[in-house]
Formats: sequence, structure tokens, C-alpha cells
Amino acid sequence: MEIKTYDGSMGEWQGDAALLLLREEDCGALPDLPYAETVRQLAERQDFKGRKGSSLRVPVFEGGVKNLYLVGLGKAEACSAASVRDTLAWGLRMAGRQHNGSVLVPMAHLKDVFQARAVSDSISGGGPSASAVLGEAAGLCGYVFDKYKEKKEGEYTPFALKEVFAPGLMPEEARRGQTFAAAQVAARALANEPGCAISPAGLAEHAGAMANELGLTCEVWDEEQLKQERMGALLAVGSGSANPPRLIHLTYKPRGTARKKIVLVGKGITFDSGGLDIKPSNFMTTMKGDKSGACAVMGVLRGAAELGLDAEVHGLLAAAENMPSGSSYRPDDIVRARNGKTIEIENTDAEGRLVLADALCLASELKPDAIIDLATLTGACAVALGKWRAGLFSRDDALADALLAASRRRGEAFWRMPAEDEHIEETLKSPFADMVNSGPRYGGAIFAAIFLSRFVEKDIPWAHLDIAGVDFMDKEWGVYSKGASGFGVRTCLDYLAQ
Repeated sequence: MEIKTYDGSMGEWQGDAALLLLREEDCGALPDLPYAETVRQLAERQDFKGRKGSSLRVPVFEGGVKNLYLVGLGKAEACSAASVRDTLAWGLRMAGRQHNGSVLVPMAHLKDVFQARAVSDSISGGGPSASAVLGEAAGLCGYVFDKYKEKKEGEYTPFALKEVFAPGLMPEEARRGQTFAAAQVAARALANEPGCAISPAGLAEHAGAMANELGLTCEVWDEEQLKQERMGALLAVGSGSANPPRLIHLTYKPRGTARKKIVLVGKGITFDSGGLDIKPSNFMTTMKGDKSGACAVMGVLRGAAELGLDAEVHGLLAAAENMPSGSSYRPDDIVRARNGKTIEIENTDAEGRLVLADALCLASELKPDAIIDLATLTGACAVALGKWRAGLFSRDDALADALLAASRRRGEAFWRMPAEDEHIEETLKSPFADMVNSGPRYGGAIFAAIFLSRFVEKDIPWAHLDIAGVDFMDKEWGVYSKGASGFGVRTCLDYLAQ
């Protein structure tokens, strides 16, 4: 989708549609339009008062524009940068699905919205501009995963929007916003692919193709090299599948001197049946998305390269398929991770922490300035925080604060959770090994985070992002379409850009 500047007035606009975001306080005084009074009267008749989640389409029969969309932002004091981005995406999606190929978004009006106290507070400290937020919203609004659906001849294009015009647009900022969006869309597209299409080797092929496209380096360890490299936990998880595991190492290096070295680690379970501790069928659906962490890491690497960031960024993707068979790892097995620690298997469905354990050991060996892992790790985190907020676990206050600030700027909600708990640490103990891989029901997300911390060198700042509740959307809302969300991509990319 192209975003272009527009030099004329809204009354002179000759395109398909115009989109106005209105707070409740704005509805009595619409911007200067040739038909403003008529629109205001119609809004009153339709009881459109700018409430959040409300909209009104006004077909225009005189003048240039064919459709005017009024979209409610709610009360000014409740307005935030995230709500502006979400509402823009919703409005643009609505216009695109109603066969509008071009939409005008008046930036002066949008900037007025951004100057509200709550919004300016929420985007302070290097937050995105109105142009960047428009770029993000435009880049995210039209995504849908339909590549496997039959395209019938003569059908309407499900999303027609091709051009967004905006007076007062800062093109460079808009392109930056589009780059953030494209990184998240790339993660969504890969995470939505079913297990029959993406195996661990298939994920490695996608990583290699991306590396060739963007000038990254890509190293892949197959099962033989995984044995040589002592990746016993990753090998155990992949032992039951006909599709063997892979460790994928992507590297982005800036042209000049790198300010920092950051390692991102992604859980890449291309399908999770639960292994011998098999999941019930209703819990197995959507488990193609158990690779969402790895897909998010690939999205961040794509964004870092396209933005030309001045940090060295490594992506470690621990890819395996967790399947039951005669060669599967078993409950009561004891496996040895790369750092020599032994793990007693109490539940084969607690596999994500095992593949991450080996990858986190490798990440520590790279001696980075920080390590961030992304994983659909625990249902317990989803129970605690719901389906619209992810968990952030860290022993390092500075890293946690930086990631939370980035998440607020990009509208991805994270909540900091405990990364240390002496009572839960007791439950990690095993009479036969250094630790167990699964503990009691209560505090399950904290248990998993503490487990992971055993594989990160203590002097390295580390954060664990549990995206299990937010990786898949049951319905559209805001910038998200139904299916894989790519949650966390824009937050991590924003953190790297800072």
C-alpha cells in the first residue's frame, strides 16, 4: 500500500473516501467541509457521538469524494497512541473492504488528536509521530491469511485499498511506520502456515531465503551437528517426529560500528501435539502457531535490516516438531542441555522451555549486551493476563523498563511478572537430575521463567516474553486480523531502534 502526501483541501479531494477520527468532544464541530452541516445532522440522526468502537459511513453525492467515514475514538482523556493506531487501522480496513481504492486521512485533524494530553504523555520519549502511526496502521490493516482459499473468477477483491493520502504527511516517518508494520506482517504470514507446510527444515529454508534477500548471514545446524554441539534438550523434543529439529542462527550486522549486540531467541515448535503427554484435540488446534516466537524473531531481524539499525542483532531459532512415536522422548527421561545441566522430564508437553534452554545457552556464549526470548510458552500466562496482554519476566530492571516503554509506544500490552520466587524455585528440584521440566499447576508461568533463567549467564541482562495468550486472535480488533498476531515484533524492533 502506498502512502502519499496531498496538497489540496479536503473539500477538493476527488478520491474514493475520506476518514475522520473523532473524539466525543469533536462531534459538535466537524472540520471545515462543504457538507459539514449535512454530515453533522446525519450523525445526530444516526446517534453517532464519537464513542469508541462506533462508526458512520456517509455516502456523498455532491463534490469529489464518494464516501466519508466518521470513526469514534471515545473520550479525549481516555485517548492513547495505541487507540489512535487501532482506530486508524479499523477505519482503513472498513474502507478497504467496502471497495474504496483510495482514502484521504486529514493529518491536521489527526495531529490535533495527538496533541491531547493523554496521547502526548503516552508517546513521549521518542514515540512514533502521527505520520509513523498512520504508516503502521496502513501497513497492518489489510493483512489476511487466505493463500489456501480458492479465488473465484469475477469475485470482488476482499480488500481494495491501495493508496492512502494525507496532507502534511512526513513521508520518511510514514515509511518507517510501514517498515514496522511489514516486519509484523511477515511474522504473521509465517506463523499462520500449517505444520504440513512448515517443518523445522522448512523454517530454516525460509530463514535462508530471508537472509539472502536482506544480506544477513544464516547458519543452520541439522540433527548431526546438534549432537556434536551438545543440544540434547532440543534433540529430545524433536526425537519423535519424522521431521528432525534444526537450530537456525540469523545475524544482522550494521555497516558501521555496532553500538550494542543483542540476541533474540525464538521458540520454533512447528507443531505441538504434546508428545506422549498428548494434548486433547481442542487444545491441539492452533498449535501450528507454537512457532510464533521464532517467526517474531525473524520479523524483527527483517525490520532491523530494512531500517539499517546500528545494533548487531542475532536471532536464534530453536525449531522442532513435538510428536508422539516410538522414538519420542518419555516422561521420566533425563536429558542434558548444552551447558551440562540435566533435566528430568515430567511432562513432554512442557517442551518449549527445553528447546529454549539449549538456545539460551548458545545465546549466552555470544556474550551479548542483552538477551530477549519470545515464546508461546505457558497457558498459565494466558490465564493470568488474558488474550490481549503478554507477560514480561526479567531479573534486570533497566531492560524490563526499556521493553515496557517500547511496548507502550507501539501499543502492544505487556505486564511485568516475577522472574524470581524462592517457593517456586523449590519445585524445580528433582531427586534424580538438576531440575524437572514441569511443576505444580499454580505459578506455572513463573516456574517456566525461572527454569529458563538457569540457562542464561547471570551477568547478562535477559528478558523472557511469554506471548502464549496473544499469539493468535480469534477475531479482528484494532491492528490485528484473525489468526497469528505477530505480537512482540514492533515492541522488540522499537527497543532495538532506541
